[in-house]
Amino acid sequence: MKVIICGAGQVGFNIARYLADEAADVTVIDQSAELIQKISSALDVSGVVGFASHPDVLERAGAPDADMLIAVTYADEVNMVACQICHSLFEVPTKIARIRDQSYLAPIWSDLYSEANMPIDAIISPEMEVSRAIERRLMIPGAFDAITLVDGRVTLVGVHIRPETPIINTPLRQLTELFPDLHVYVVAIKRGSETITPSPRDELQPGDDAYFLCDTTHLERAMASFGCDEKEARRVVVIGGGNIGLELARLLEEKHRHVQLKVVEADKERAEQVARALHRSLVIHGDALEQEILTEANVATAETTIAVSNDDKVNILTALLAKQAGAQRTIVLINSSSYGQLLPRLGIDTVVSPRAITVSSILQHVRRGRIRAVHSLSEEVGEIIEAEVLETSELAGRTIAEAGLPAGVIIGALVRDKTFVLPRGQTKIRAGDLIVLFSRPSSVKKVERLFSVKLEFF
Repeated sequence: MKVIICGAGQVGFNIARYLADEAADVTVIDQSAELIQKISSALDVSGVVGFASHPDVLERAGAPDADMLIAVTYADEVNMVACQICHSLFEVPTKIARIRDQSYLAPIWSDLYSEANMPIDAIISPEMEVSRAIERRLMIPGAFDAITLVDGRVTLVGVHIRPETPIINTPLRQLTELFPDLHVYVVAIKRGSETITPSPRDELQPGDDAYFLCDTTHLERAMASFGCDEKEARRVVVIGGGNIGLELARLLEEKHRHVQLKVVEADKERAEQVARALHRSLVIHGDALEQEILTEANVATAETTIAVSNDDKVNILTALLAKQAGAQRTIVLINSSSYGQLLPRLGIDTVVSPRAITVSSILQHVRRGRIRAVHSLSEEVGEIIEAEVLETSELAGRTIAEAGLPAGVIIGALVRDKTFVLPRGQTKIRAGDLIVLFSRPSSVKKVERLFSVKLEFF
């Protein structure tokens, strides 16, 4: 597969890294010679210096032969024009654009992106994706990661394993004995820098990060079994009224009317804009690093404080001050990967990475075969993949034990006729089944082949 990536920033770099690791033919365009030099030295990719919206630059990058364009520059307009040119001049089959300005995404203008106007196959809005990710974590207290799959029937949850977790030092196979009617399956364990694809003999230990899949209707009981019995937040403080903060506040006002929401914004003009855009939330103008502002926002009584300003350091310090003041939980937006290992030790409960979320959204469109959804876990851990089993799939008609799954792959959930099935070794896989599995990065291409559409299908 030949892919052109426009933009060599953090998102572009990580997408290029994922695709290069899978032996894709990747070319990256950026106007910064320094960034192109950096990405070409670090990864097995080609680099082109120039403006991604210029036809001659796209041609030099190989657009006439490209299978996919992924436009993730900092300029929405450049991303859109690059997609248009690749469609009109080079007939690139698949075009993905990151668009950040919400004015381009208003429902009233949805026809803009039709094939007749501006043919973009998939639009990624980091602000909307990040806001939804935070909302999911907010509604599942105790989870540092959460996503729904298979039309809401399956939930992926990431939890920190603490000394008080009830099931530590217990072989995973005993979970069924302890909770016989609970549909939950541990699919990955992060232990320090090591990722474990668990066997029935493995045990959870304090300090682990565990990822499990469960029947969504069993979610509350599943969280309790991992010692996470916190109540859903009703008093929430959002620090930062930028695009993400505003989108999150709108989402909470719309979907969670019981939440009492306060938004703190340092810029006076922006605070006034946010106040006009919201209906039930209290907007406070001030610096969240000042104690009197945190007091005015009542963070001491807040169940959750969410720091989503544009400055990582401000977000971290604000969260620590909120914790010190009495906030029960903190969710922090972090753009830089260099803070990742430090934050849990500081007592910050949940870290949200816009880069990782954006990469996950894009990978969903990159993956081939009957793959319906992709969720990238933390760096170097792996992917959660939702896929449909076709009649021509190698899996159809086999039991899970007979399937010969690649190393580092675990089936954690199966949905058949809209019903959750807890996978066992003797569970027979049928055509039409929707499967959710965990895959280590090295096995993703093999997973794609398992769910590929073969000629017999047509």
